[in-house]
Amino acid sequence: MITTSNLSKKYNGNQVLSIDALDIPKGQSFGLVGNNGAGKTTYFSLLLDLIQPTTGHIKINDVQVDKSEDWKPFTAAFIDETFLIGYLTPEEYFYFIGELRGQNKADVDALVAQFKDFFHGEILGQKKYLRDLSKGNQKKAGIVAALIGNPEVIILDEPFANLDPTTQIRLKTIIKELAEKQGVTVLVSSHDLLHVTDVCERIVVLEKGEIVKDLETNAATLKELEAHFSGSEVL
Repeated sequence: MITTSNLSKKYNGNQVLSIDALDIPKGQSFGLVGNNGAGKTTYFSLLLDLIQPTTGHIKINDVQVDKSEDWKPFTAAFIDETFLIGYLTPEEYFYFIGELRGQNKADVDALVAQFKDFFHGEILGQKKYLRDLSKGNQKKAGIVAALIGNPEVIILDEPFANLDPTTQIRLKTIIKELAEKQGVTVLVSSHDLLHVTDVCERIVVLEKGEIVKDLETNAATLKELEAHFSGSEVL
């Protein structure tokens, strides 16, 4: 589904990402973890063709993302609030995204209605612009907008940050159902090791732009990650 080959990114001669090979199959819930500066957001930015690689490439369904836009109709993402249009209300933004993805208002309304509990009465019908919502509510709107149009790939950067505990739990259920029941390939980056081990069947650890661990999630994964990041891991 997603293949990464000989990928690197340098800024002013400093290498911030170097991945020789990484394959993510269709329907996998994939987690990317690492400290600040590890290269998580850089990888997602390359995957979404927001920046250009120094070497190598990423392909989604055999489409090289920096050479063609044919991957865009089936790929969605929410990285941060810059993905939003601040002067629109959430409803206007959802309809705008729906139009881009070939969905009519009824289609959008039907999808958005499924997330009433996730919105917790704070998003719809508030007559507020997106720019006036809290960071957490902006994130809720951005995540649901990424689900419009039945994408095959969904990329979420730090989706649990700024969300209250109840919403975090609801989001975990949403992510699990996307991968397990709908066959969506979901990529999640997070600083929260507990959340990422809860929702991802595979976790890759980045350090200084390089893959240092590639784990299939099991009952021992959280402790292994905690040991790694605390420096207490037995080598």
